[in-house]
Amino acid sequence: MRPDKVIIPRFNIVLVEPTIPPNTGSIARLAVGVGAGLHLVGKLGFSTDDKSLKRAGLDYWKYLDLQYHDTLDNLHDRYPDGRFFYATKKSKRFYTEINYMEGDFIVFGSETRGLPADVLKRYADSTISIPMTGPMRSLNLSNAVSVVSYELIRQLMRT
Repeated sequence: MRPDKVIIPRFNIVLVEPTIPPNTGSIARLAVGVGAGLHLVGKLGFSTDDKSLKRAGLDYWKYLDLQYHDTLDNLHDRYPDGRFFYATKKSKRFYTEINYMEGDFIVFGSETRGLPADVLKRYADSTISIPMTGPMRSLNLSNAVSVVSYELIRQLMRT
């Protein structure tokens, strides 16, 4: 039997320069639903007043723990003890191979460019990927965030 209210351990979703408002809106809605913080980094490809961004997040924006950071370095400086994992199709380590901890940061790049090469090089030991087959270049950003988020929840709720 499931309890009436499930307590989900806290973690953080980071989007670096997202460009598609409905994706960010959907991710914001997911963050509220799973109790994650959402961090938007760098220049956004839309205004946070964008109608499609608000529509995708529905009326949950008031519940969102949202923070803005000018750069990824600023985010790291603000959370010097944070554990950061960088999602990329270029990693040889699957997202399921990490032992996640409460408070971890999962970093995703822009829908069209992914994470910058210098970031992937600097944090190569902290990259993760989602397995894909066939001609797929990538998953939709909001789908990728969902997949990894629920793995964190699955692991953290067991401990």
